Amino acid sequence: MKIAQILAGYSLGEADLLRRAMGKKKKEEMDVQKARFIKGASDQSVPEAQSGGIFDLVAKFAGYGFNKSHAAAYALISYQTGWLKANHPVEFFAASMSLDLSNTDKLAVFYQDARKFGVPVRAPDVNASSADFDVSWEGETGAVLYALGAVRNVGLEAMKHVVEVRETGGRFADIFDFLERVDPRAVNKRALEGLAKSGAFDSIHANRRQLFEQADVLMAYCQSVAAERASSQVSLFGADQASAARPRLKAVEPWVGPERLDHELSAVGFYLSGHPLEDMEGALRRKRVTFAAEAVQRAEQGDTAFLMAGVVRRRQERASAKTGEKFAFCAFSDPTGEFECLVGADLLRTSREMLEVGAALLVRVRAKSADGEVRFFADEIRPLDTVVDDSVAELRVHVSSRGTDPAAIQARLSRAEAKGKGGEITLVASLDGRREIELRLPGRYRLDGALRGALKSAPGVLMLEDA
Repeated sequence: MKIAQILAGYSLGEADLLRRAMGKKKKEEMDVQKARFIKGASDQSVPEAQSGGIFDLVAKFAGYGFNKSHAAAYALISYQTGWLKANHPVEFFAASMSLDLSNTDKLAVFYQDARKFGVPVRAPDVNASSADFDVSWEGETGAVLYALGAVRNVGLEAMKHVVEVRETGGRFADIFDFLERVDPRAVNKRALEGLAKSGAFDSIHANRRQLFEQADVLMAYCQSVAAERASSQVSLFGADQASAARPRLKAVEPWVGPERLDHELSAVGFYLSGHPLEDMEGALRRKRVTFAAEAVQRAEQGDTAFLMAGVVRRRQERASAKTGEKFAFCAFSDPTGEFECLVGADLLRTSREMLEVGAALLVRVRAKSADGEVRFFADEIRPLDTVVDDSVAELRVHVSSRGTDPAAIQARLSRAEAKGKGGEITLVASLDGRREIELRLPGRYRLDGALRGALKSAPGVLMLEDA
């Protein structure tokens, strides 16, 4: 604007119109401005060839340029942000996640970045978490406390109410104590289900499935207690009789393994307490699968083709402007992070049914690295279970000599029996710390992530080992 004023005799108002024309990048307006600029410069005894060249330089700079005041402000903010991340990473990640409380895609990015920095992110907990993201310190070890208000379908104001109740009356002793103290107008059935799936009740009631499937019964109790509290009635039978009115929950098997994590994914938006592919890492590496963190590094070093594996977290389909055919951007999650693949129209047509959220897939990709960014393009997509099943011949299950529940193990195995292809399972138990007994089970089994997760949760199971 100053150049236009001094060189071409623009007024401040005219210079601002020139600035707007350059910002819009409309050729017709720029042609008019160039003629005005050259005429004004000519009146200042500047040759047309010189003034025209100067105008072209100014217009080129306006395509992407910052004035010094803008550049200085951005540089200062960048320095301050980098310093905070380097010197106070726990507080930095908690504050960053707080700014995107309702954006689970952004929260997933911050979570992966926090893991790279070695900053733990604790799962939501009604007895520890705040409504917003917070920090916790144990000695010199800090962690980010996941916000109750960031759980889907619960509401920030409702979680502020929960935290206020906890701070006023102390920690919740169990799920019924929670229901007796909160307002059902704030914590409704949807919120209760979301908190259960996310694991926010684990510290007072570990069976997430029991709470989720019997949410109607629990909310009815919560509402009856609230109604009694509102009417200021006092039980004639004392506190013991009031406690006896608590409903008895039906016994159900808890969610285990991938099923538990899938429900957590639906409530949180990403895998927080574990990953469905963690127990398959050894088998995947034998298949020469490259994980997300390694793939980015290798692509930056020049490698262009990888075999990758992941759980579908998001699929966004778009139509090509030229052909109208649909292609998709698919986000995958593996134990080391997340990666996004572009799935072309032809592959999308043949793979669309597989690309459902929560599906575990094997993806052959091409990688392109340019300008500090790595992009992946899918060439082939296959279900992961069938591939891994074929790569593991035997699974050794180490169990304790005490506390093992054979019926629980058998129940989990019965759901994974395979006809034809499959692997064998051997139970390994230590007798006296010096001797081991091995028992090879009859039949064959699908040695996939679902079975591994189910077995790990069985009472007495110590460790799983691929043989």
